[in-house]
Amino acid sequence: MVRLTGVFSQIRRSKVMVVGDFLLDTYTIGKARRISPEAPVAVVHVQREENRAGGAGNVALNLVSLEADVIAVGRVGQDHAGSVLIQSLASEGVDVSGIHIQPGFPTPVKNRILAENQQIVRIDHESIQPIPEMLEQRMIDALPDLMQGVKVVAISDYGKGCLSKTFLAALIELAKQRNIIVIADPKGLDFSRYSGATVIKPNLGEAYAAANLPMDAPLEQVASRILQLADADTLMVTRSEAGISLFHRNGVRSDFPVRAREIKDVTGAGDTVLAMLSCALANDLSIDTAVQLSNIAAGIAIERFGCARISLAELARRLLEDDVTNKVFDEEHLFALQSVLRNRKFFLLSIDGLQGLTSSIFSAMRQLGQNKEGDLLVYVRDQFPDPEFVGLLASLHDVDFIVLKGESLKSLCLSSSPQEVHVIEKGECRRLNSVEDLLAIA
Repeated sequence: MVRLTGVFSQIRRSKVMVVGDFLLDTYTIGKARRISPEAPVAVVHVQREENRAGGAGNVALNLVSLEADVIAVGRVGQDHAGSVLIQSLASEGVDVSGIHIQPGFPTPVKNRILAENQQIVRIDHESIQPIPEMLEQRMIDALPDLMQGVKVVAISDYGKGCLSKTFLAALIELAKQRNIIVIADPKGLDFSRYSGATVIKPNLGEAYAAANLPMDAPLEQVASRILQLADADTLMVTRSEAGISLFHRNGVRSDFPVRAREIKDVTGAGDTVLAMLSCALANDLSIDTAVQLSNIAAGIAIERFGCARISLAELARRLLEDDVTNKVFDEEHLFALQSVLRNRKFFLLSIDGLQGLTSSIFSAMRQLGQNKEGDLLVYVRDQFPDPEFVGLLASLHDVDFIVLKGESLKSLCLSSSPQEVHVIEKGECRRLNSVEDLLAIA
């Protein structure tokens, strides 16, 4: 289990370069009420249409949601879809100065027809074309300036022809010279194209195909062959409902089980994993911690329809829900709680734990904790809180968060305002007018 303490306090805004095939995802959304008299197919009455950045663009948008600074490198066509794609990314704060326009190349478009929250059909408009040598060289020449300040390069290869072997070699070599981490989400059978990458992240089928081994071969054998072919430090194999397996050059293997509660749509889950992995490694988290966070982020993503974007606040909340010991915060680890409570309502209850869990404390927590309009944050104002008492509070379902120490409470209230403030004194619970009144007591 990933502990929030010591993890979210390390995550800061960092710069990630997303390189790959940028697509335009369009969604035609409506209702299907009848079957066509022309053929045994549903008739969809269109209610709205949406455009979103897809492919490498979805990785970029996931990174934006994780509060990273993102620079995109790739190509689009000189067409309406390309313009919409660039505008969509730019409007989200992505630096699009590395996206090149190629005349005569049709920007890939995937149109999904949805009705009643079900995808009926997907219509692809694309022409897979190798990148012209002149454009390839222009993209290579632009890399040194674009890489300024970059911590991680995320390669999102969708096999549309943009990422030539020559371009990838130049990209990875330049990144290695600058000690920049390179994560490759590969495509095709030739993983030597990503030679020198720090991490290669195929799914299970892609891994077996690239290793040219039958599906009944041991996964360790597959990993050994790929690591040798790709000259990579680490292989990360996503295995759908089986979770993620991590292999290192020294033969060490780690397995991380899937953490989804309900699988609704796996669309874009690989992009979510790539984005979270990039964000975590850009903040110098260990590869094991980065993979665990990626696994949890993907679990949240596949609980939703379409290409979902996961925020740090959502990730922090899921970690809190999965481990009650993560409910407790002090000054050092307050960053995670601030992320969770951003733009959320919560009720604040201040208690003195010296008398233990009295009936007045329990009743107040039950009343406030069952209020569906917000979370319950309990502030233990003892100078030296009893660890057993704090642990007991953390085990209670009605208690969402616990804050220790007066300075922690002050810092939290400066960034998030509670809906109501209550205090228990002399066995009675009363509502205060302001946080200032509570701080005076604390």
